[in-house]
Amino acid sequence: MFNKGKWIYADCECIADQYTEYIDSFASDGKDTFLHISADSDYTVWVNGTYVASNQYGDFEHYKIYDTVDITPYLRSDKNEIGILVHYCGVDTQRYKKSAAGLIYEVTSEDGTVAFSSEKTLSRVSFAYVSGQKRFVTSQLGFSFTYDATKEQKGGYCPSVCVDKNVKMQTRPIDKQAVKPPHPISDIKMIGDKTYLIDLGCEVVGLACLDIDSPCEQMIRVAWGESLDDGRVRALLGARKFYYEYVAREGHNEFCNYMLRLSGRYLEVEVERPIKINYIGMLPQVYEVQELPCAIDGELDRRIYDACVNTLRLCMMEHYVDTPWREQCLYAFDARNQMLCGYYALKDKNRDYARANLRLLGEDRRDDGFLSLCSPCGSSLAIPTFSLYYIIAMKEYMEYTKDITLAAEYAYKIESILDEFLKNTSGNLIKTPAGAHMWNFYDWSEFLADAARGECDLVINCLFVMALDAYELMCKSVGIEFKYGDMARVMREAITAEFRGDDGIFTLHMGACEYTTLGNALAILCGAADRQDAICICEAIVCSKLTPASLSMNIFKYEALMAHDTEKYSEFILSEIREIYKKMLDAGSTTVWETAGGSVDFENAGSLCHGWSAVPVYIFHKLKIAEIN
Repeated sequence: MFNKGKWIYADCECIADQYTEYIDSFASDGKDTFLHISADSDYTVWVNGTYVASNQYGDFEHYKIYDTVDITPYLRSDKNEIGILVHYCGVDTQRYKKSAAGLIYEVTSEDGTVAFSSEKTLSRVSFAYVSGQKRFVTSQLGFSFTYDATKEQKGGYCPSVCVDKNVKMQTRPIDKQAVKPPHPISDIKMIGDKTYLIDLGCEVVGLACLDIDSPCEQMIRVAWGESLDDGRVRALLGARKFYYEYVAREGHNEFCNYMLRLSGRYLEVEVERPIKINYIGMLPQVYEVQELPCAIDGELDRRIYDACVNTLRLCMMEHYVDTPWREQCLYAFDARNQMLCGYYALKDKNRDYARANLRLLGEDRRDDGFLSLCSPCGSSLAIPTFSLYYIIAMKEYMEYTKDITLAAEYAYKIESILDEFLKNTSGNLIKTPAGAHMWNFYDWSEFLADAARGECDLVINCLFVMALDAYELMCKSVGIEFKYGDMARVMREAITAEFRGDDGIFTLHMGACEYTTLGNALAILCGAADRQDAICICEAIVCSKLTPASLSMNIFKYEALMAHDTEKYSEFILSEIREIYKKMLDAGSTTVWETAGGSVDFENAGSLCHGWSAVPVYIFHKLKIAEIN
């Protein structure tokens, strides 16, 4: 592929948050015709004025993805025109690693290449999209946009210039998301005489879309959110700006932005003069995957399960995302929870999608051996334990799908992670990484949100042992040498000696009174706690004597209870899930929340659609509450 196409860009000063446009033409012979395209950072394609495709796959220069799109249905028998809009982010975020701006494409049919990117491709800086304003939605998600419909015009195109992009091209590993018809408006009402509040009726993930009639040229601001604060959408949360701007022309206006994904239930529209709203909302954009039919007896359990699966599906874009509202990032831990649920709830165990995510995480490259905070990611920050969750997730993928090839392909990555941890030890235990860019996050709970650097603690050592065990199993399955010998056994003994109290409960640090649910659950799961210890720990958990875990980390609590005595603790597990998740349902939510506190957490920035909290799907199947039909 791309034997003729070259990396190009508009002949202009390249700046961050820039919109450029490209046009090309070709004749059609009526045969099957395909567009192959890749861009930095994102793209939208029209053929003969009809939208065809958008959204670049998250990638790196050494793992650059191109899409292949069938454009045959959009062709005419004579001359055809292709139009491409490229948005260049140009700054590092948690979902994009900065690289050189560019576009490459080829249009092919049975007779060969009929169009391709080159210096002859005509291009321009967009007149209607405002470039260079760099207005972040959030620092994780990236930029919002301003579109000025009064500046739409033809002409101004010039030949493009070639750009130097040293990339290794790969085909897109999963299908593209599908764009659906506009989600219906459930309710619309006026707030004063210049603000409209739109309720879509449920959480929606999609693309900005409007159809209005305006009495004059005017600025319109559209904010989106998952909840209301005193009847208003929370458009501004600190430095976060959840809104886009549209400058309407006088008369009829129709517009869609096919790149920035919105997520929420409510839209708030501020105008200078009242408008006629034919539609303002979203075009749902979904990764089409089939949910497996599942029998669940209890009505409440059914509703919890459905809300969790709905959340899983809304958190599937080019890759898993933590929350589609606030970040849209691929975290190794969040993805591990999402994969576990998908193995049970989705057709073919969601194998291809899970594999693609694990590959994208594995393609991350840092100067040290850890994974970056997210993938792809331009931030220098890392959560070290998330690298250990990646190893555990790789083992689980192998077990559920019986695919051993991925473990073999990324064994070098796994060893680089383990070796990096082993550079900093004390006796037979590892220390938490102490670098300035290390965030030792374990859980959103006391003692665990930002653990001390350069110290031995219970959580990181238990997880390291679990990662060692996972990798040893992978090595045996793949047939490669496991070079860490009996290190896991030695470390288990050291964990017990260092952190176990006289009552069989484990503390986070030796000599400290830091008794956490997460740490003690991991002590059971890694084998550091013997059976008598496990009895003490499980009773302390059910009697609420330990610092609680958050929704995402409850999976380890439930797994520890089930590992010790499923029959004894199943009712406790189910009762807790029902109590916590019923509150979400009673609040009218169709998705599950980041934390039990909902939107008020994190200074009113808590997400109401968060993939890591879909854990009940996995637990319901493990406890046989949910059975595949």
